Amino acid sequence: MTIFKQHYGQGDRSLVLLHGWGLNSQVWDFILTPLSAHFSITVIDLPGYGRSQPYGTLSLDAMASNIAPHIPSQSVVLGWSLGGLVAAQLAIDFKDKVKQLIFVASSPCFSERDQWPGITPQVLDNFQTQLATDFRRTIERFIALQSLGTANASLNTKILKQAIINQPQASLAVLNQGLKILQYDDLREKLCAIEAPTLRIYGALDSLVPRRSIPLTDRLWPASQSAVIEHAAHAPFISHPDEFCEAIIKFTY
Repeated sequence: MTIFKQHYGQGDRSLVLLHGWGLNSQVWDFILTPLSAHFSITVIDLPGYGRSQPYGTLSLDAMASNIAPHIPSQSVVLGWSLGGLVAAQLAIDFKDKVKQLIFVASSPCFSERDQWPGITPQVLDNFQTQLATDFRRTIERFIALQSLGTANASLNTKILKQAIINQPQASLAVLNQGLKILQYDDLREKLCAIEAPTLRIYGALDSLVPRRSIPLTDRLWPASQSAVIEHAAHAPFISHPDEFCEAIIKFTY
């Protein structure tokens, strides 16, 4: 089994980028050039995704454990969506690896619970059912949700689809396990164990991480700070790369 990683940039700070469900590290292509002047960047395909093959189903803890050896000590670790949960788990279990944490369009609890806004369990159940019958179309539907409501939604969706087409696809088992993590894993009570300074970046139009969850997370995680990119949805680094990179540089410097 192999974890795929690539390095970019000549900056004096280590930045590690972790992608979301169903995708791979190619999603970061839009922001590598502007960030390369400031950081030494490592992009990683999560276990079982893209070129990190062949992995079976892994728990959130196991995903973090498998990529931890590939992360330089004292890195800025940025995780998007499912990758945000992995980054948070790294900050809990491997404190020496995570100097600063950036949580992008992510939530400590993705699934809707009592008094907690999120993705309804029915939506996640439907995705799991649909995966078994129409694998590629289900992935495309999920990707379309990530740009819903943005001015350049069709272009953003095309970019995300291209990342899937260009690299090996995760297996049905790995994708189902990722959906189970989104549905059942809940890090809300563990946030207090995260010592790394944290920035949370949101898209105001995100349908997967509702804006209503932001003040609730503020209260659960008072040591962190949040930033909302207006007119962005679930992939703000694609729809608003300049604003996104500016937020990262400002936070880390």
